[in-house]
Amino acid sequence: MYRRIILKLSGETLAPERFSPTDASLSFDAARVDRAASAIVKLAELGVQVGVVMGGGNIWRGRFTDEMNPVLADQMGMLATIINALAVQDAIVRLGHGATVFTAQEMTRFAELYRADRAIERMEAGDIVLLAGGSGNPFFTTDTAAALRAAELRADAVFKGTTVDGVYDSDPRTNPDAKLIRDITYRETIERGLKVMDITAFQLCREQHIPVIRIFNMDDLDNILRVARGEAIGTVVHA
Repeated sequence: MYRRIILKLSGETLAPERFSPTDASLSFDAARVDRAASAIVKLAELGVQVGVVMGGGNIWRGRFTDEMNPVLADQMGMLATIINALAVQDAIVRLGHGATVFTAQEMTRFAELYRADRAIERMEAGDIVLLAGGSGNPFFTTDTAAALRAAELRADAVFKGTTVDGVYDSDPRTNPDAKLIRDITYRETIERGLKVMDITAFQLCREQHIPVIRIFNMDDLDNILRVARGEAIGTVVHA
């Protein structure tokens, strides 16, 4: 069993599977937000300290014109992750569990400014910690933010959910003969340029001695619990 996990949760996990003009939100589906929160709470109830790095893809997908300033576009993405963190915090609290949102940007009327020691303190007190705002810098993905927070918070593992079953030797969405790789080292992942997770994130985990990244399909959110219990799901990436 892992002691402390950083879970990378995509914004798409919270979004409607399909849109309707009568939807209250085009970015959120209440039932899907509640399911994500429930899976996170169940993970914490296993006795695991949980930090969740939020994505923002349900709200913001990047520049909508080539002329748009890329720094401003990335800052908008950071704000999207904060909105998502607040939505998940609300759902977790409604389930009766404590949750604290930390942001990489100062906005203390909404959340706490991120500090590693304070985040560890809250996790050790039993709160689920929602880590928003990415790394706080443009040009870095939330995958890299997850690796950075794992290093800072001395996590045992990074859990990365995807829409496929793990790391493949090529893109399974375009190559029907792509083969799932069950076990692979950081070095080999980087050398082969396998892109299920940002290469910078793999490199950071390797350099900072993060024991393992577990990459698995998160269409079924119960997979989070299966992986935490040690089931052989998805791909194990390690030193």
